[in-house]
Amino acid sequence: MDLSSLRAELQTLANRAAEIDRKRGESAKPLFDERLFSCLARLLTPCVSEAKSVVDTIEREQASGRLSAMRAEHLCEKLVNQIGALQREMATLAIRQQEKALAPKTGASISQLYQDLAQHQGWERRLEDMIRDAEAKLGQYASFAEQQQAQKQLLALEKRLSRCREARQKIESRISFRERKG
Repeated sequence: MDLSSLRAELQTLANRAAEIDRKRGESAKPLFDERLFSCLARLLTPCVSEAKSVVDTIEREQASGRLSAMRAEHLCEKLVNQIGALQREMATLAIRQQEKALAPKTGASISQLYQDLAQHQGWERRLEDMIRDAEAKLGQYASFAEQQQAQKQLLALEKRLSRCREARQKIESRISFRERKG
């Protein structure tokens, strides 16, 4: 059984894991279940090392003639699951960072909330002005294509205004909750 391609894949994963670990740092809790990785690591690099040790075990037991079919199946299944989990973790990293950035700021001070509110109110006024301008220009276009394009832009502005108002209302709710809470 030639495991050189698996070793190359694991080396690629090790390089990416080291880079991610440097950027992200240690996780608050273990990244994977203990049935998948016994090391219960809070970084990716030890998990990749554990997967490499599974490959070492396969090669060692194969070379000594102790690798039974059931043992080989178990180790290969474990290795496939480990590699898949590592790849998924690395692939979804960007998505989780976006979610974290978009998550509500629970630790935001009341003054920060008021600043956010003022910013959203300013955006809301500007969007309302842009919508009025777009509506006024709508009847001035000569061709049907220009009118359609203007209507699309108007619709986009209205959607932006709607999202801005929703965000403003959420901020206002957080402010009133904080003020009631004390």
